[in-house]
Formats: sequence, structure tokens, C-alpha cells
Amino acid sequence: MKILKDMFGPARADVSIIPVLQGDMVTMLNESELPDALPILALRNTVLFPGTVIPVTVGREKSMKLIKDAERDAKLIGTVPQKDAFVEDPVKEDLYDYGTVAKIVKTIEMPDGSITAILQGYNRFRVEAIVEYAPYLLGRVEYLREIPVDKADPDIKAIAENIKDAAARILKMSVNLPKEAIMAINGIDNFEFLINFASATIDIEEYAEKLQLLSISDLKTRSLKLLELLNKQFELLKIKEDINQKVKSEIDQQQREYYLNNQLRTIQEELGMDEAEEFRSLRQKAEKKNWSKETAEIFEKEMQKLERSNPNSPDYNVQLNYLTFMLDLPWNDVTKDNLDIKHAQKVLDKDHYGLEQVKERIIEYLAVMKLRQDMKSPILCLYGPPGVGKTSLGKSVARALGRKYVRISLGGLHDEAEIRGHRKTYIGALPGRIINGIARCGSSNPVMVLDEIDKISSDFKGDPSSALLEVLDPEQNTTFHDNYLDVDYDLSKVLFITTANTVSTIHPALRDRMEMINVSGYLAEEKASIATGYLIPKELKAHGLTSKDLKISKPALMAIINDYTRESGVRNLEKQIAKIARVTAKKIALGQDRPVRIEKTHLKEYLGLPVAFHDKQEGNEAPGVVTGLAWTEVGGEILFVECSVSEATGGAHGVLTMTGNLGDVMKESATIAYQYLKAHPALAKMTAEEFAKKDLHIHVPEGATPKDGPSAGITMVSAMASALRGEKVRSHIAMTGEMTLRGRVLPVGGIKEKILAAKRAGVTTIVLSKENRRDIEDIKEVYTTGLSFVYVDAIDEVIKYIFED
Repeated sequence: MKILKDMFGPARADVSIIPVLQGDMVTMLNESELPDALPILALRNTVLFPGTVIPVTVGREKSMKLIKDAERDAKLIGTVPQKDAFVEDPVKEDLYDYGTVAKIVKTIEMPDGSITAILQGYNRFRVEAIVEYAPYLLGRVEYLREIPVDKADPDIKAIAENIKDAAARILKMSVNLPKEAIMAINGIDNFEFLINFASATIDIEEYAEKLQLLSISDLKTRSLKLLELLNKQFELLKIKEDINQKVKSEIDQQQREYYLNNQLRTIQEELGMDEAEEFRSLRQKAEKKNWSKETAEIFEKEMQKLERSNPNSPDYNVQLNYLTFMLDLPWNDVTKDNLDIKHAQKVLDKDHYGLEQVKERIIEYLAVMKLRQDMKSPILCLYGPPGVGKTSLGKSVARALGRKYVRISLGGLHDEAEIRGHRKTYIGALPGRIINGIARCGSSNPVMVLDEIDKISSDFKGDPSSALLEVLDPEQNTTFHDNYLDVDYDLSKVLFITTANTVSTIHPALRDRMEMINVSGYLAEEKASIATGYLIPKELKAHGLTSKDLKISKPALMAIINDYTRESGVRNLEKQIAKIARVTAKKIALGQDRPVRIEKTHLKEYLGLPVAFHDKQEGNEAPGVVTGLAWTEVGGEILFVECSVSEATGGAHGVLTMTGNLGDVMKESATIAYQYLKAHPALAKMTAEEFAKKDLHIHVPEGATPKDGPSAGITMVSAMASALRGEKVRSHIAMTGEMTLRGRVLPVGGIKEKILAAKRAGVTTIVLSKENRRDIEDIKEVYTTGLSFVYVDAIDEVIKYIFED
């Protein structure tokens, strides 16, 4: 017992063992000495192996009675590991199937009333059944015989040496295992006892794997499994040791940095370079800020938080960055507006051709500013096709007013925090784009362009459109709240200009807060003027050329506009001019004489073959083909509606077939047109019986391009009537308008863009609803010159007009 105490200290429930040998064999009992049934002692987190001795502390009433009875009667007991250590009253299902026969060597009464029993292990067994549960478990068992090893087997000695080496390595690394066990293991010559001793001594991470050793009867197989577990345990201990070493190194590094920081602070204090100097600097800047009394109080409160913070803590830098950003904001600092209306008109006219509505609105704003000296800035939304100058107009407005310019792209924005910012307590928190733009320009009254406002999206992070409702409302943006700043900021002095290609995707509440200004496309003549006055000089400068190096004739310029571009704006026209400039620069660099003059015949050499074979009003020479007008995000387009007629198959009722990648709205228009003609066959010069025997096929080229919209109704019915009558419609006409099932012609939008498309295509007459007359009257005469308009109320008027001689 002294050996036990020296090696393992006081008795405890965790594994502690000593070897017990008799001669050259592990202590085993003859089967004749073993009873058929054994009282079962359930062990918690402990496995008793044959030939080993362990101390077990028992406190359960059943276990204590079992120990006392067995010691009094000198009976053998069976020790079986318990699956769940927290089960107080285990049954058969709570125990593992395998255990070890044990004798009680000694018991010790503990002060807390529990008993520590010293148990010696003998034979292994398997529990067949529990036959009694009171006063303690009694189990019927089957004893397991060991399958000995062949001592002549050369592997046995190698396995034994490897087990000793692995066990020694683990014992050296383990802080809670006795180092004397290394000597004990090295002194064991009996192979069977070596296996049992090592199995009991070493803590295996997986308890179930350790228990599995008890179930293996073949000693060689058990030894190989033990060696595998020992190697795994060694690797695990090695990893733990590496982690502990790294953690210790990090702690040492932190302590070193803390010491050096304290030294640095002492040196800074000696040299007068402490944080107090930084705090004084911040307060001096704050005194110069033109902010309100409430904002000054908030700043001082935040300064006091900074002064109480530890300079070495992460919160210190967060607070310092926040106060620095507050000081960077131009609180009520504004630039002086240039209220010279003539100067503003001159700047706007120089930078942008056309855009009369926008220019007029800016001049009105300046006029009111000049009279009142103070007013809330308007919220303007410029919408129209790409390339017409919506975004660049913001720069011109800023230059005309003498204000700072900020541009914020909203295309693809889907996080509300991009507008409102993040709370400054979050890691990596930033202010929103609006407040950040104000800080960047250093003025509280810049011209701020919010580009592509129609392309905002929303997801689980919020809806940026909703966040913009406060920004773009003159009644609310006087107290705009940014989450990072957490102080109300006045945005009423900012002149917001938003841009969009289409207004249909803008949030309705957001659209209601803005003044919508349509920026339509340009005529070919207007594009030529823009190219001559702005695009060509810009590209010459960008490519290192002058007007003496490259000249583009007017016929060549018109050919570029008509044959090489397909747009309402001038963006693609600028690309084609840039391409000509690049080719010219290459020729001049190779030694060609200057100047290079571009005529219409040279375009194939510079730009290749024409690519825009669109917008030609032709093909109406045959019955069943009618020209329609459509609006797209890139401007107006003409499209052809084709209709063919065939006899109904097998004399059945006629059917309507639709092709051309049509959307739901256009399919509805075609169905309404078909049903209207079916109800009024006289418009097709047929009887109802004749109409019923005809199949109609409606097609809108090009088939690969999706087409949809509500303005093709009268075009559809005209094409069907033309095909059924076998008569072609008037030449050089186009039409736009929706129809009802009663034959009424409804107004449509995008009239100006459609007029431009009609003029490009050579159309001379446009048929449309009478209610669209007001749209025509709003359009400048230069756009409608050369066109005549036929206003109609009903389909009957359309059919009557298009078939007149």
C-alpha cells in the first residue's frame, strides 16, 4: 500500500494502477474458482484491467453495500464501466458489455462518508444478463479466455519495445501521471501484463476506444490496437503542447508590448508629447467649427469618453476616429453661390446642347435665390435614355453655381447601411455615402449627383430606397440622421440631382419627392452639332491631336451618326470618333502627311462596314405588314408587325399564332385585336363564316429580341386587317396606341422618342390617339418638322385612314 500511496497519492476515482505479478504470469483465477454470477460494481470513467490494481471511491448506496458485503464475505465482484457517468442508478442498458473480475484488497472510510476500495483485477468477462437489481446488481457472466501469443513470433518483441517507447513518451508529456510509471513499464517482461498495465496507465482521449481493448481476446491483436491508440494519444498531446507554447508566446508578446507602451508613455510625458496635447488640438479645432450648441455639447461629451479611455485599448482608436470625422464635416460651412444668371446660362449652354427643361429649372432656382438669398434646394430627377448627358450635367450645374461637386453611384446598391452608415460601435464601421461625400467635398451646399437611382435593389440588409426617402425630402433632410455620426445633419442646402433611365423601377414614394424632368434623345442634326462643338475637340485632345491634324467632313459625320450608331444619346458616337482619332494618330506616327481629312468614302477604312441597318421604313409594300413605334430604355425604335393568313386546317375554327419573343402585354394586345376583328369582320371585308375559316399568324421581328409594352394594339389590328383584306396600307406611315375590346384607341407614352425614331426611319405620317395631341404640342417644332399626325378615337378611323387611296 505504501507503493500505491507513493505512486498515486490519495485514493481517487480516476485511473491509478500498480502491477501485481506472481512469478512469470499475470494473476489469473481458475474457472473452477469463478462463480456463474457476480455482484456488479458500475465504474465511472474507469476501466480495470487484469493484473492491475486501482483505487475506486464509491458513494452510491448500492455500491457501498456491495463493497462492504464482498469484503466481509471475501467474495469476488465484477467491475463493469458505465456508459454515462451521470446516471445514478444504472441498469443493463447503461453498462458496457465487458468487465473484469476483481478482489477487494483494502477499503478506507473517507471523512465525507464515502468508501475508497483498492481493487485487484483478474479475469475478463462478458455480461450476459442482470438477474437481480436489489440490493445491488447481480449479473450472469461468461468468462473470456486469453489467446496467448507465440513467443517465437519475431513481431512480439518489436511490439513490446514500441509499446514501452510510446508509453514512456506519453508519460513524460503528461503532467497528471506519475513519472515512476516509466520505470515500472520498462521493467515489465511479461507481454500480457505489459499490455494490461499500459492500457490502464495511459489516459486515452476516447474512453470507448480504451474500453474496446478489454473486449479483444487475442493478445497480439490487442497489442497492435493498443499501439495505435498510444501513437494517436502522443500526437494529440504534441498538438496540445504546441498550442500551449503559442499561447504562452502571445501572452509574453502582449506583456512585452504593454511594458514598452508604458515606457513610451513615460518618455512622451517627459517630452510633453502625451495625449493631453492631442486632446487640446481636437478642442481647438472644435472651437472653430460653425456648429450648433447641441452639437458642441455632444462633441464635448464624446471627448470626455475619449479622455477616460485607455490609449492601448481598441475603443480608444474607434472614439478618436469618430471625433476626427465630426471635425472633418463642414458644419454649416458653405461656398458662396454665383448668382449671375447670364453666367450660369452661358456655362450650361456651353457644356450641354439642348436639355432646355433642365437649364430653365436651374435658372429659375438661381433667380429665386437671388431674390430671397435663401431657399431650400430642389430635388431634380433627370430620366431618359443613356448617353444624353444626364450625369455630366451635374458638373455643369456645379460650375455654373460655383459650388463643390460630388457624384455617388447607386447602381446595384442593396445595403441600407451604404446610405445611413453603420453604428460606430461595430468593427469596421463607416459613415454612409451621403455624409461621407459631404465630408469629402468640405462644403454643406455641394451639387450632389445620385447616379442610376432606378437601379437600386433590396435584400435582407434593407432597402436603400427607403433610406433615401429622408435624404430626398426637403421637409425632412434638415435633420438627416446618419447611424455612424449619430447627430442630425442639415442636408437642405445640398442641390440633389438624381439620374435614371426609366422611372418605372423607382420607388413610388421616392419618385413623389422628386421633380421629374425628361431628358429625351437627340435628332441627327443635334448629334452633329454636339459632335462638332464638343465630342471631336475632346477626342482630339485625348489622343494628342489638334484640329490641324484631323478633320471630319459633315457628310462623313452624318454617315457615322446614321450608319454606325444605334442610340438616342451620343455615347456610341463618341466611341466611333475616338476610333477614327486612334487610326489617325497611328497614321501620323508612321509619317503620313497632315492634315488627315475624313470623307464619307473613308469610313469603311476607319470604322469597317456599317453596323446600323435599322430604322428604315420599308417592307410595307406587301399586305399584312404595318410599322409600329416603340419606346425602349435606349430611346425610340420602329418595329414591324407582320401578319399572314391561311385556311383553317380541316375546316376547323381559325386559330391565332404569335411569334417574335412577345411579352404578356403584347400577347394580350394581339388577342384583343384578333377578337375585335372576329366581332367586326366587316373591317376585314369578310363575313363571320369566312373569318372563322382563317388561321392568322402574327410575327414581330426580330425573334431573338424580347418585346413587350402596351402601345402595339392598333398596329396589331391594322396588320391583321391588311392581311385578311389582301390590301397593303399607306406608305410612310407608322402608328402607336393601345386599343380596348370596344375598339377605343388609348394614349401611350414616350411620344418624343417615338417621333425621333420615326424621323430616322423616313416616316412622314404618325397615327395616334387624340389624347396624345397635348404631348405633340409640348414638343418643340424642330422635332415635328416634316411629320404629319393623324389623331383617332376608334379603330374604325384607323382602318378607314390606312386603306384610303
